Amino acid sequence: MGDITTIGLDLAKNVFQVHAVDVAGSVVLRKRLRRGQVLAFFAGLPPCLIGLEACATAHHWARELIALGHETRLMPPSYVKAYVKRNKHDVADAEAICEAVRRPSMRFVPLKTAEQQSALMMHRARDLLIRQRTMLVNALRGHLAEFGLVEAQGLHKVARLIAIVMDEMDGRVPHIARQVLKVIVSQIEDIQTRIAGLETQVLAWHKSNPVSQRLATIPGIGPIIATAIAATVADPSTFRSGREFAAWLGLVPRQNSTGGKARLGGISKRGDSYLRRLLVNSAHTVLLCSKAAKTDPWLTSLLSRKPRVASENSIHLTRSHRRIRTRSSDDCNRPLVRPYAVRLLQAATAAGSRNPDTATSAQRPAAVHAAPSAAFALGRPRPVHLALSSQERTAVRMSLCASHRLPTVVRHLLDAAR
Repeated sequence: MGDITTIGLDLAKNVFQVHAVDVAGSVVLRKRLRRGQVLAFFAGLPPCLIGLEACATAHHWARELIALGHETRLMPPSYVKAYVKRNKHDVADAEAICEAVRRPSMRFVPLKTAEQQSALMMHRARDLLIRQRTMLVNALRGHLAEFGLVEAQGLHKVARLIAIVMDEMDGRVPHIARQVLKVIVSQIEDIQTRIAGLETQVLAWHKSNPVSQRLATIPGIGPIIATAIAATVADPSTFRSGREFAAWLGLVPRQNSTGGKARLGGISKRGDSYLRRLLVNSAHTVLLCSKAAKTDPWLTSLLSRKPRVASENSIHLTRSHRRIRTRSSDDCNRPLVRPYAVRLLQAATAAGSRNPDTATSAQRPAAVHAAPSAAFALGRPRPVHLALSSQERTAVRMSLCASHRLPTVVRHLLDAAR
C-alpha cells in the first residue's frame, strides 16, 4: 500500500467516517473520527484530494480543509448515491464518496465563501419570517370571519382588520376575543418590523457587491433577486450558456426519452426552489408591467401562442357545456357510460344469456372472454348513454362481475349503470 492520495469524508454532526485510498485505488485507511478530532487528523496528513457531499456544514469543512493545504471537492449527494454498494451506512457512504470524487465526469459544487453564505442567511431568514407572517394573517382573518368581519385579499387589506381589533369601542368583536387577537396583531407588527430590517441589510449588501449591481440592470430583477443570484451562484463560469443555468434551476422540461423519440414533460423543478420562485415571479411582473417587454419580438411570439391554447380550451369547454345543456330531462336521469363499457356489455350479452338462471356453464365463460376483446378493439369516441332494463342490468352484472378477470373499473362502471 502506498501513500494516501484520495479521501472520502462522510460528514455528520458528531461522528465522521474517513475512507482513504492510494494512487492505485487500494484501501489504506478506514477510520471513525469525533468532531473534535477531524482537524487534528487532517493536519497530520500530506496534501491530498478530499471528497465531500454538498450537505449541511459541507462548505465550512471544505474551507477548513483547504486552509490545511488539501484540495477539497463538493459533490451533490444524489450523484454519490449511485456508488453506494448494497446497504447504506457510514462506511459505505465514505467509500462511495471516495470513489465518486475520482470520476473524471463527476460534476462538482462550487465552494461558497463565508460572505456568500451570510447573504443567503438573510434571504432564508426573510423567507421564514414572511411565511410566519402569512400564517398569522390567515389566523387573524379566520378568527374575525367567525364574527362576520371579512376583508379582500392582499396584505394591505389587513390594516382594516387590525384597526377593528385595536378599536376598543367597536362592539362587533367580544372583549375576550379582542384580547386574544391583540396578541396576534402584535406578532404581525413585530414580524413586519423585522422583515423591513432584513430587507435593509439585503439592500446594503447589494450596494457593496458589484456582481449584484450588474444583475439588477436586467428588467424585472431588483435587489432581492440580484443578491439571491449573486450569493447562490458561487462561480458563474460553471455555466457555458443561459440554457445551462436554466437547466440548473429546473426551468427546462423533464425528459423521459428513449429509442430516439423525445418525450418532454413539465419543468423538472430541480435546483434551488427559492431562486426559481423569485425568477418566475419577476418574469410575470415584466410581462404585466413592462412596456419594453411587450414590444420584444421573442416575447411577442411567445404571447401570440398563448391565446390559441386558451381559445382551444374555451372551445372544448363550450362544447362540453353544450352537450350538457342539450341533454333532455330523461337523458339526465340515465347514467353516462363510456363506449368501451357499452360494448363490453353488448359483447357479454351477445355471447351469453341475458338471464343468469338459464345461462349454461359453457356460455358464461364465453361472455367473460368476449368482453375484453371487444374493449381492446375500440377507440375512444364520444360518450353515449346506455339504456337497459333493470332485469338486463342485473343479468349482465351477475354474469360479468362473478369473474375476477375483469378489471375493477369495469365493475364500478357496471355498478354505476344501476
